Amino acid sequence: MSSTVDFIAVDLGASSGRLIAGKWSGRRIVLEELHRFPNRGVRIAGSFYWDVLRIWTEIQDGLRRYGNETGTSPASIGVDSWGVDFALLDQAGRMLQNPYHYRDCRTDGIPQRVFRIAQEQTIFSQTAVQTLSINTLFQLYAMVLADDSGLHAAKTLQMIPDLFGYFLTGVKAAEMSIASTTQMYMPRHQEWYHALLQDLHIPERILPEVIPSGSILSTMRSEVLRDTGLSKTFPVVAVASHDTASAVAAVPYLDTGSVFISSGTWSLMGVEMEDPITSDAALTLGFTNEIGAGGSILLMKNITGLWILQECLRVWARSQCIYSWDDMIAAAAQSRPFRCFIDPDAPEFHAPEDMPEAIRAYCGATGQYIPQTMGEVTRCCFESLSLKYSSVLHDIEDLTHRKINTIRIVGGGCLNYLLCQMTADACHRLVVSGPAEAAALGNIMLQAMATGHMNDIQSGRHAIGQSMPQAAYEPQQNDDWLEAYGRFVLLQETERHRTKA
Repeated sequence: MSSTVDFIAVDLGASSGRLIAGKWSGRRIVLEELHRFPNRGVRIAGSFYWDVLRIWTEIQDGLRRYGNETGTSPASIGVDSWGVDFALLDQAGRMLQNPYHYRDCRTDGIPQRVFRIAQEQTIFSQTAVQTLSINTLFQLYAMVLADDSGLHAAKTLQMIPDLFGYFLTGVKAAEMSIASTTQMYMPRHQEWYHALLQDLHIPERILPEVIPSGSILSTMRSEVLRDTGLSKTFPVVAVASHDTASAVAAVPYLDTGSVFISSGTWSLMGVEMEDPITSDAALTLGFTNEIGAGGSILLMKNITGLWILQECLRVWARSQCIYSWDDMIAAAAQSRPFRCFIDPDAPEFHAPEDMPEAIRAYCGATGQYIPQTMGEVTRCCFESLSLKYSSVLHDIEDLTHRKINTIRIVGGGCLNYLLCQMTADACHRLVVSGPAEAAALGNIMLQAMATGHMNDIQSGRHAIGQSMPQAAYEPQQNDDWLEAYGRFVLLQETERHRTKA
């Protein structure tokens, strides 16, 4: 048997985290899950935080398990995570407080206050990032307005994956892909947007040096080696640290005729570009441009994804109704189609206490059938998400002047055969699903490149395509989907006018 080189991906999602070993033979990658753990926010005294010290403990547990099972150390390790959230460190490098969760309400209304100082179009033209109240820019300006003592004491800001890179190595930096999620970084100039930060009185001293994806931060801290029982030190790589950038890096055979969907808590749908698109149309349509692996630009739309059904599961479990995803898919498949739709991005679904009830209230308020059963609620969500993809697909073709023939779905949502088929039917495009662990695979690929074990992104994508199973879904001709799309577009228009009002 030929020898393999092991890389460890720490892949942190907004609902779960995992450590995965990628075994690279020189031709194929085999994944082995070392440790998986739930990840959720913590509410206290009216605020919503991430418990990053518990996450750090879970990372150490995963490393300890690897060492116990192999008796050695990996070739390297890298961390990717969700975007926009951050920790603040003091002069001594100590964390000042638990990082806020992006769904915390402190940024409500903050974008409008920023736009009194700097025009939204100007900010978009420089940062290329969609306006979302959760963005780092608005989180920091909320702290400025609150005269937050933590901001006064802060010496360094570390985005979430950079924070764990710091815990592992002691090196403070900002990897480029995660920096591009902040709405404070200018991709064309590759520097922080200093003029805006000065206008908003956000202290520039806290912003670290921005480094390219695939940079080696340093070797593992000796105390981390000691605490995890690993035998020898090894490099820590700043991979494409935004999980979406890592996931897109791992999309097999991605080309100019394809769109990607990174499907999970969020659905990120878009295309790979050489330059950002910051037109008025892109701003109006809610597109963002983030930096991908290798410095590419990911023009994409952030869509509320499986978060809605994750929240439904949480509420149902509270009532002792424990469902699996297989249960939900089966029930949705048996439910009557096209009875009601929601706009997944409507504010009602941002963070309600009772998601199923929020869905029913929305359907009632928009004059539609009100779903009653678990299967009806689930089908409503699956159909609505598929129709949203179709709407965004049309916008992408208009913005890029490209003809898209294939939708490539990666991430956990690619395992949902019903949603994949609905997407093919709603968009009338071939859907290719897989791999599910795309973010971890992209993370591993960047480590392999950084350590000289892989040549480039294209050869890495080819290797992933040869290593991981994929499934194809041909669109089925169905006039009902065309009629449903017409209804969905009207619903979106109604939603747009209501939001503006």
